[in-house]
Amino acid sequence: MLGILTVDNVRSWLDAASDLSGPAVAAVVVALLFLDLFVAVPTLTVMILGGYFLGFLPGLAAALAGSCLAAVVGYGLGARFGVRIIKRIVKDPAERARIEEAFGRHGTAMILFARAAPILPEVTSCMAGATGMPFAKFAFFYLLATLPYAAIAVWAGSISSLDDPLPAIYAVVGLYALFWAGGYAYRRRNALRAPGAG
Repeated sequence: MLGILTVDNVRSWLDAASDLSGPAVAAVVVALLFLDLFVAVPTLTVMILGGYFLGFLPGLAAALAGSCLAAVVGYGLGARFGVRIIKRIVKDPAERARIEEAFGRHGTAMILFARAAPILPEVTSCMAGATGMPFAKFAFFYLLATLPYAAIAVWAGSISSLDDPLPAIYAVVGLYALFWAGGYAYRRRNALRAPGAG
């Protein structure tokens, strides 16, 4: 909204870092992905560009480090302050109980499919902490979704070039389609299982 974290700005920061060293690019990737916990960052673009500038393995390491750091801190903030924040946002105790119950029933699916939309991975990390989901369970499902997502994005970036950006384009379209389709199938299956569903 402020025009600070645009795709062009992210690319220019990574370009500037790449003139310094590989570790500098990795540090920018980690910092941007961690910053996504607090402001919307184009995470898929950052991961693709990380692969482009660093190559597959270093890019993947940076992408996972930044994403997991944001997830762990989000979980911790949710566990520490989440209940208070939810109480301020949602005044009705019955509504709060409904939200917590919904996350209790569907939390793992929300974590798995959160990559379908911006900000959702960070929100689900905070909700997992706020609702008392065991950290090991949260970490398992977060990594189950994030590891292949990051690997595909970074790999696509590592084999893309300015002359041939198609791998990166296919990765963006394919990843969003996959996560949206998974989320849709999950919602549809649960709707059919609901009482009174025909």
